[in-house]
Amino acid sequence: MTDPANGAWPYLDVHQSRTHEPTPYEYKLAATLEEVFTHEGHELADVVRGLNARQVHAADGAPWTEESFRAEMNRLGA
Repeated sequence: MTDPANGAWPYLDVHQSRTHEPTPYEYKLAATLEEVFTHEGHELADVVRGLNARQVHAADGAPWTEESFRAEMNRLGA
């Protein structure tokens, strides 16, 4: 962040809350979620259905449930 005392405005680092570089699994999940949100909807049931239809499963390889999706989003800090 720049120093406001020097006349420069502070900026927001879009990755400031990251603790690590995303894994390939996290990148794939994020890209697929964007696709699902665009084409399927934003409701939890839509998201779970969309992920499973695209065979993008949970980190353990299991199909998503609403409960497992909530738990994974919590784990990822989303």
